[in-house]
Amino acid sequence: MKTSQSPSLPERLKLERPLVVFDIEATGLNKRTDRIVAIAIVRYEPDGSVEQFAYLLNPGTPIPEEATQIHGITDDDVREAPTFAEMADVLTAHFDGADLAGYNILGYDIQMLAEEFTRAGRTFSLEGRRILDAQRIFFRNEPRDLSAALRYYCGAEHEESHDALGDVLATIRVLGGQFEKYPELPNDLDALHDYCDPRDPSWADRTGRLKWSRGEIELNFGKFQGQSLRSTIANDPNFITWMLRADFPEDTKQIVRNAMAGRYPAPPEPPAK
Repeated sequence: MKTSQSPSLPERLKLERPLVVFDIEATGLNKRTDRIVAIAIVRYEPDGSVEQFAYLLNPGTPIPEEATQIHGITDDDVREAPTFAEMADVLTAHFDGADLAGYNILGYDIQMLAEEFTRAGRTFSLEGRRILDAQRIFFRNEPRDLSAALRYYCGAEHEESHDALGDVLATIRVLGGQFEKYPELPNDLDALHDYCDPRDPSWADRTGRLKWSRGEIELNFGKFQGQSLRSTIANDPNFITWMLRADFPEDTKQIVRNAMAGRYPAPPEPPAK
């Protein structure tokens, strides 16, 4: 559907042809197997006119709870929505002849969009399109190293960069600056660990190769992604054998071994509402 007025582009940005700024939300992060559930588009024309659209899409598969926790879109929200294939003509028109812009569209959105068009029997070609990715500009212009952190949090230059002790001392100063700047930071190491290295609550193992979905452990990688471990053991034993021989973390392998013997861990408690 068409939505409200959009902000103007920077005056320095001169358009020779349309520019489409877009973002998608999906059932997950796998660019090959996950499905788009929402897409927002703002199309700028060289004459200064702007159109803005936002659509919900029915992915044809249940939306995992962990995805809903991120974007807030539920199965009920998309139950009556059209599928991507049903919207393919409309979306093709929105993107027609346009360059592309967004945040991390090179790493995610463009690939997801291309996969959906392929499933709909169409080709989403990048040939001739120029791409403006705000994330790439951000990362190229704002260094993310220790020297930059010391400068930002402490207003100091890192005079002993890449000296081991100098880096340790600089890190301690940065931590002090961060605790001063962010009073909401936890004070205990358990909470700080969760803050710095949050673990997806749906993961069944430490690295997320296996995950919980609707009370079953599923594979979260490879050609059988989304298939239950129980089904894989029964129907694809060669893949299970390969997993146990491959370089997977030991906790992942132990879950698989236990499952082969019929022993499954208890599913996690649902989040409190």
